[in-house]
Amino acid sequence: MAASADMTAFLRIIDRGGFAAASRGYHLTPSALSKLVQRLEARLGVRLLTRTTRRIALTPEGELYAARARDILALIDAAESDVTASSARPRGHLVINSGSAYARHRLIPALPEFTARYPDITLDLMISDQRVDLVASGADIVLRTGALDDSSLVARRISMGRRIICAAPAYLARRGVPKRPADLAAHDCIVLHGFRRLTAWPFRRGRAVQVMQVKGALSTDSAEALREMALAGLGIIRATDYLLRDAIADGRLVPLLEVPHVSEDVPQWAVMAPARHRLPRIQAFVDFLVEMERAA
Repeated sequence: MAASADMTAFLRIIDRGGFAAASRGYHLTPSALSKLVQRLEARLGVRLLTRTTRRIALTPEGELYAARARDILALIDAAESDVTASSARPRGHLVINSGSAYARHRLIPALPEFTARYPDITLDLMISDQRVDLVASGADIVLRTGALDDSSLVARRISMGRRIICAAPAYLARRGVPKRPADLAAHDCIVLHGFRRLTAWPFRRGRAVQVMQVKGALSTDSAEALREMALAGLGIIRATDYLLRDAIADGRLVPLLEVPHVSEDVPQWAVMAPARHRLPRIQAFVDFLVEMERAA
């Protein structure tokens, strides 16, 4: 069996979580897939997988091999796609990982147009508001909001937003409207946990910027839940504008402290592996998002 076929089978085992799952709809049986991994390990002289009765897991060497295999197969795919690009539409399967807020308010409403434009591309949408390892997750594209960590990955900015502080009229009627940043100390501010910088709200004080650490009884790991908590009148939030536009427009949320608040630019990114970002189906998807955001 060719090296590329071995790599494809190995990645299928990892992505499906086991030999039996990987064999379904595939041309190799669980026993044949197990022997394939054994041959790979014997040839490389290292263990790639640890096996128990219930699950498999990658060894450190297996993680490295899997990452390189994905890169190599992506380059082969890109080479073949480049040759046929002039005569064929983008096609194939895409795995997209997105935060909950962007997925619900921007991405999912646009998917009917994308699928109509590219009927030969299939999509698997994974939702997570936590930091995601692109390689380990098996995603082709990770969509994330805000500052990115330095890495060897390719990132393309697809839009730019800003943050807004707001609360529901019911909360403000019950607790009062904060008139200055210091008033927030007496209010319930709901934040996303796991992101320390999002609990530090910046305000102008003369020519300087003062950062206020906010707190409250509630926190969440979901941007979408953050919005719903605010709508339920549970507290004050600071979130990206695309998450809040409709609720502010119809009065369900009220902007607060607009003059002193420092509303920094908030970029939305498409993050991709270097070996994969040139694939036509990935380029088509990212180009579509950029076009969609520019038209918004």
